[in-house]
Amino acid sequence: MQATENQLKKVLIIQTAFIGDVILATALVEKINQHLPNTKIDFLLRKGNESLFEDHPKINKLHIWDKKRNKYINLLKLQSEIRTSSYDAVINLQRFFSSGWLTAFSKATIRIGFDKNPLARLFTHQVKHQIGDDTHEVTRILELAKPIIADQTPVKPKLYPSKLDEQVIKQYQSLYVCIAPTSVWFTKQHAPEKWIELIDALDHTTVYLLGAKSDHIACEAIRKKCVSTHVFNLSGKLTLLQSAALMRGAITNYVNDSAPLHLASAMNAPVIAVFCSTIPAFGFTPLSDNSRVVETKKELSCRPCGLHGKKHCKIGTFECSNSIDVNDLL
Repeated sequence: MQATENQLKKVLIIQTAFIGDVILATALVEKINQHLPNTKIDFLLRKGNESLFEDHPKINKLHIWDKKRNKYINLLKLQSEIRTSSYDAVINLQRFFSSGWLTAFSKATIRIGFDKNPLARLFTHQVKHQIGDDTHEVTRILELAKPIIADQTPVKPKLYPSKLDEQVIKQYQSLYVCIAPTSVWFTKQHAPEKWIELIDALDHTTVYLLGAKSDHIACEAIRKKCVSTHVFNLSGKLTLLQSAALMRGAITNYVNDSAPLHLASAMNAPVIAVFCSTIPAFGFTPLSDNSRVVETKKELSCRPCGLHGKKHCKIGTFECSNSIDVNDLL
């Protein structure tokens, strides 16, 4: 039986993974707010991702877990915060012991999580999680709402850049394409030479390279090797929400199977996603109305080489990227 609005005054969502995972989790925020508009929604995430929710109109409070310094001391502090917050429901999107522990001992009446969590037996509701069957991750996430919301209408992730964010990107607005060429995982990112080939093929189109401050050197190396003089390196110059706002206004956005893909989905921005070592069947494809996936046409026995990609190509050819024709991207 689904809970009513009167029964759910406060809900906590737990997702302490990386940026892309947090963006996808916003579909759950939208779902709960849509059906339980008076329910306060709090969110627990890892330190470094909180800028995604700056001035978010549907999130009441953030709990931030610093995993890099005093990780377990901070986890104990979080547990105390959660237990004294009197949550009616805790929804855990992760499949690890730490988040399971926070959920199981949260004192919440309703405790929901995936069945693969080591402490799932202590949840009131367990939801099956299976990767590789073409089910989108957002669909898997929304399954967690079933114990409290009967309606099964799909909902997309959504982010909310501020008016200030919109002001910042006005200086860049013209006819342009955005490219986010990097990824945390080497085999998830299209080869730099292939991005250069694409940029030069775009001719006189303005191209903005996006990424974090840590991506600046890699983006600059790409920019310098391009024949085109209409390429600008904005990595590290924009916040996540400013990048999201810029992507929304682009002719299209070229991304890897990485966080910028989900930024595009959350803004319903046009996007072309390049899948190298990972495959669309894992369930992390773009959700924008105008979106397309490009991948190698070759049958490669080594692909996929893992759910999250690898730090290097294990056979040394990186054929999953190098065999992609630039014309497929164009």
